[in-house]
Amino acid sequence: MLVLASSSPRRREILSRFIHNFEVVPSSIDEDCSLPDPVGYAMELACRKAREVYLRTGGTVVGADTVVHLDGNILGKPRSEEEAVRMLELLSGKVHNVTTGYCIVHRGGEQRGAVTTEVKFRELDGSIIRAYVRTGEPLDKAGAYGIQGWGGLLVEWIRGDYYNVVGFPMEIIWKLQELGF
Repeated sequence: MLVLASSSPRRREILSRFIHNFEVVPSSIDEDCSLPDPVGYAMELACRKAREVYLRTGGTVVGADTVVHLDGNILGKPRSEEEAVRMLELLSGKVHNVTTGYCIVHRGGEQRGAVTTEVKFRELDGSIIRAYVRTGEPLDKAGAYGIQGWGGLLVEWIRGDYYNVVGFPMEIIWKLQELGF
């Protein structure tokens, strides 16, 4: 049995494109992590999620956590429209990174890793930022944007795995294929 330790509809959708037989069991961990390194932070949370669900379900469990970071600072999910505006102003015209840490618990062992994609935002004026924030799309997404929706219009280019920016890199699918899923 394959278990996805996430309630993210985006992760569920991506996984279902490649693997049809899996169960979704969201993790109940506290997502507070004090690691300052964005890559370590994403990997630590992914492993906490996978381990916690594995203890409840057994089988093979996949945990993932995606962070947006700029100059070593993690931009999480905005808690308000004002915070979303500030994040988007910060990202405007700049290259930032999106990292997804993952952990696959399989037969008691772990495969873990991280995938990082570079993303360049267009120069954005305040009216564009405020209009995007009013859509509500940025409020449940790390870095205050979703590349798979209206937020894709803010992106000038990416270097790396598009699916990673959405939240579930192809490297995870590849690892699961190697495990026989």
